[in-house]
Amino acid sequence: MTDKAEILGTLYIVATPIGNLADISQRALDTLASVDIIACEDTRHTKKLLSAFSISNKTLSLHDHNERQKQEYVASLLQAGKNIALVSDAGTPLISDPGFHLVRYCRSLGIKVSPVPGACAAISALSVAGLPTDRFSFEGFLPAKSGARKAVLQSLEHEARTMVFYDAPRRAIDTVKDIVETLGGERYVVIARELTKTFETIYSDMAENLLAWLEQDSNQLKGEMVLIIEGYKADVNEISPQAIATLKLLLTEMKPKRACAIAAEIHGVKKNALYDIALSLK
Repeated sequence: MTDKAEILGTLYIVATPIGNLADISQRALDTLASVDIIACEDTRHTKKLLSAFSISNKTLSLHDHNERQKQEYVASLLQAGKNIALVSDAGTPLISDPGFHLVRYCRSLGIKVSPVPGACAAISALSVAGLPTDRFSFEGFLPAKSGARKAVLQSLEHEARTMVFYDAPRRAIDTVKDIVETLGGERYVVIARELTKTFETIYSDMAENLLAWLEQDSNQLKGEMVLIIEGYKADVNEISPQAIATLKLLLTEMKPKRACAIAAEIHGVKKNALYDIALSLK
């Protein structure tokens, strides 16, 4: 008796170039050429890529507006033993692109989902930004309207990790203005535009200086853009309510000098700053 798992097809999540066609991997090409169907965010866009490499496999449209409606159909093809590749217009699928609902649905049915790694605009930009990469957060697309955009930025005011966003270059000036207003003009920002393409530009400076640069060069308001913002750096002299609460508790059990030393170690602030507060509390 044949095991059901042996006849199921595989859903391949295939990364495609973000600009330079030479960045596609040999494994990606082999996968696209061998699968039964290629599910595309935009079939017209993907067919240009396939044509460049003489691949003529059948394509299927799968995007934000029809993904949930088509997930059962795609899953039925996989259950019938068909192998399917999922691609976005550029880069790694699901990274602010369609595919999440399909992948989760297929996994819930026990269908194998396999990654074919490659280009990703967010990671490519982060690698050349010159900002800490040991911890970072990917925040996806910023809202188009200023009010909503400011609300997002304000919610991240004290985020210590490097923050990576996607944004439309045509909104870059308004976006950086909002950064200056919400996070401060001294916050370090990187714009990585048209990565791997002819007019690739990677520019970094304090937000207020970056704004002046954008306003002087309208060419920077075209194409695709990754925006990277330096994480929040706490002032070691800034005393949080949590640190004061800890200090108060410790002062009930020990002398101020010892209490300040322990509270400073816990919250990462200077002892001297805490000592002035301790004296006022006593």
